Amino acid sequence: MNKFSSLCAVLVAGVLAGPAIAAPAAPASAPAATGCAAKQQHVQAQIDIAKANGNQNHVDGLSTALQEIQNNCTENGLRKEREGKVLDAKREVSKRQSDLDKAMKKGDSEKINKRKDKLAEARKELQDAMDELDK
Repeated sequence: MNKFSSLCAVLVAGVLAGPAIAAPAAPASAPAATGCAAKQQHVQAQIDIAKANGNQNHVDGLSTALQEIQNNCTENGLRKEREGKVLDAKREVSKRQSDLDKAMKKGDSEKINKRKDKLAEARKELQDAMDELDK
């Protein structure tokens, strides 16, 4: 049995056991999960919350999502997806900077302020996308 199969078996056992059995806390020295494992952990945590709140429809949808992650997520594919988001965010920052430059040439202070806000938002989205690369 490979590591991925073992992880799937543990996750399925966790889903079947439900909230009655709490998973032990990870030791403080344990590295945080990354990539597909982190996605699986995130969805599993959402499933646990939905179960605790008695929201079976949400549990069903999240279980399907978890199954899709287990069946289709690869570290390379996930990395490429995240790199694509970074590239898109960089393009957006560039576009917003260009819009701001044009507004500054015209001297319209209202448009300048709007463009500055849009640029700041685009930069934040870029930073968020870059932060995701390491997860």
